[in-house]
Amino acid sequence: QLQLVESGGGLVQAGGSLRLSCAVSGRSFTNYVMGWFRQAPGKERESVALVDGSGRNTHYSDSVKGRFVILRDNVANTVALQMHSLTPEDTGVYYCAARHRAGSDFGVWGQGTQVTVSS
Repeated sequence: QLQLVESGGGLVQAGGSLRLSCAVSGRSFTNYVMGWFRQAPGKERESVALVDGSGRNTHYSDSVKGRFVILRDNVANTVALQMHSLTPEDTGVYYCAARHRAGSDFGVWGQGTQVTVSS
């Protein structure tokens, strides 16, 4: 099974940028849709961005569209989330997750990395 390890979280000022990275170990990385999710204090977990196995197809939540970019490197087996124009509403724990292309659920999750945006 895949193992996912997020990194890159931290404290950033509003308007700033941050890059999260998810290191993936395991077999058949390209068979997995990868996603970034987040959970803000007092809110439910939400999907932020998704990218298919090829890296050519992406999806973003309305709240981050135009500000965040998800990309994957199928050679390095990593998935990154580039975050720009950050606001305090972007604060939360960000999780990397994987869903097999033949599956229906994101069943593999990383441990999460904290992103805090100060105002």
